[in-house]
Amino acid sequence: MDVSVVIVLILVRWTCSISEVEMVKAESDVSDRLTLESVRDSLISQEDSIVFSLIERAKFPLNAPTYDPSYFSMPGSYGSLVELVVKQTEAVQAKAGRYENPEEHPFFPDDLPPSQVPPHKYPRVLNPAAVFVNVNKKIWDVYFNKLLPLFVAPGDDGNYASTAVRDLECLQVLSRRIHYGKLVAEVKFRDEWKHYEPAIRARDKKTLMDLLTAPAVEKAVKKRVAKKASIFGQEVKVGDDSDENKGKYKVDPAVVSRFYGDWVIPLTKDVEVQYLLHRLD
Repeated sequence: MDVSVVIVLILVRWTCSISEVEMVKAESDVSDRLTLESVRDSLISQEDSIVFSLIERAKFPLNAPTYDPSYFSMPGSYGSLVELVVKQTEAVQAKAGRYENPEEHPFFPDDLPPSQVPPHKYPRVLNPAAVFVNVNKKIWDVYFNKLLPLFVAPGDDGNYASTAVRDLECLQVLSRRIHYGKLVAEVKFRDEWKHYEPAIRARDKKTLMDLLTAPAVEKAVKKRVAKKASIFGQEVKVGDDSDENKGKYKVDPAVVSRFYGDWVIPLTKDVEVQYLLHRLD
């Protein structure tokens, strides 16, 4: 073999080795920066997205035909109009690589097309054996059957497609927030593995739930999201100093606080427990 070719091959291999080392170091750096404080900062930021998405959905009434399979007819098993919008949007986003990100979880994962964009090297922070946890079926049920009737007005304005799009936005931000529980669980496990490991090996869900629960933090979260809903969703009229619009909100802050307390926080802890049960796999 020509000496120059050998030199080129050596240089290529050397360059690849350096790249592999740099990627491992990058993953290590991200992992080292992962703290409970940084995860909580992200969760606090995600509260803004959730509140704004609820406000946007509240601009439309219930629009029941959006969820009625008998209203919508199209070849293929799409079900209701909202199911069509979610499935088709997820298919496009899958092609764009959205679900290559371990923080994103599709509602209809079956038969999603593969990504068609160059792969991104996401840092491996979570235990690969536990990343499969997905509670989107529960999120779907809670959103449509519990939350939606609480914050949208009854009625029908015919804007079914726009309504479905707003529902999808709500579902996706809620899914991202709730599945962030995996990162919460990972950080807590690293910080206090001596407490978590025996419960994991014993498959003791109650003890894990007790270790994960912080009542003071949960109380602060509910209070904070209610405050955000009151600030982001208040009616503002320039030059009107009357008290007429005080206490009028686009989404009731009490509903947002209840939603977090009754469903978002419990579902997040459900994700945390499921993740931890497979953390040692």
